[in-house]
Amino acid sequence: MPRRRDPYTADLLSWEPPQPVERFDPKDVRAATLDAQLCKAMKVALNECGSAREDIAYKMSVFLGRPVSQNMLNAYVSPGRDDHIINVVRFIALVAATGDRRPLQLLAEQFGCVVVDAKYLDVIEEVELAEKREEIDRRLQLKRAQRRGR
Repeated sequence: MPRRRDPYTADLLSWEPPQPVERFDPKDVRAATLDAQLCKAMKVALNECGSAREDIAYKMSVFLGRPVSQNMLNAYVSPGRDDHIINVVRFIALVAATGDRRPLQLLAEQFGCVVVDAKYLDVIEEVELAEKREEIDRRLQLKRAQRRGR
């Protein structure tokens, strides 16, 4: 008779490390132009945040200190509404209201960058310093070898 699994014991093999960079699934934001891609990204963020657009509009209004309506949000995520492209300040408010940083990542990728939590900055700096040390050590070895060769 097979043994029953203990419900209080975690399965160590099923654990996966958290992803330091959150990205959209490429098929969810595929578009011919950057502005259409951004519209799709904002739409996904709005749909997946777990709040109604009316609530997101209210949070954005509080964040900005000026009104944002649900109709404005709908216009921002509509690629056919060329007259309603979101500005950067409202984009920041949208990210804050949804709690989804993937739209920021989409923009960062345009410049070969990534958006990571600030808690990883020390680790990143440590790796950069280690790489710099390795480069200096290689240069020192080269200089020593050149001096010995004279």
